[in-house]
Amino acid sequence: QVQLAESGGGLVQAGGSLRLSCVASGGALNTSPVAWFRQAPGKVREFVAVINWGDGGTYYADSVRGRFTIARELANNTVNLQMNDLKPEDTAEYICAAKRVVGPSFELPAVNWQYDYWGQGTQVTVSS
Repeated sequence: QVQLAESGGGLVQAGGSLRLSCVASGGALNTSPVAWFRQAPGKVREFVAVINWGDGGTYYADSVRGRFTIARELANNTVNLQMNDLKPEDTAEYICAAKRVVGPSFELPAVNWQYDYWGQGTQVTVSS
């Protein structure tokens, strides 16, 4: 059973940067996709970015491509989300998720129902 713990959220002005971290414990990620989603009050949870733990492949939502970078630290079982040029519309709770896979996988799913493990989330607030 994989547990995920996020950190790094906070309050930042528009145009600023934050780096979120997601630490995995309790199980091996192998070739699992690990993603970030976000949810603002009154809105549905939306996909932000995903990385394949095995080969490092990545995929981004159009709204963040070019501003956010997802990366993995193999030695620390950590997935980071570097967020630059933040905008007020990026304000949300950011949640890390991992999918359980069996065998080799190059998946990069962008829908929340495909993920099995979820963290508690970390709040990001961007002021204008």
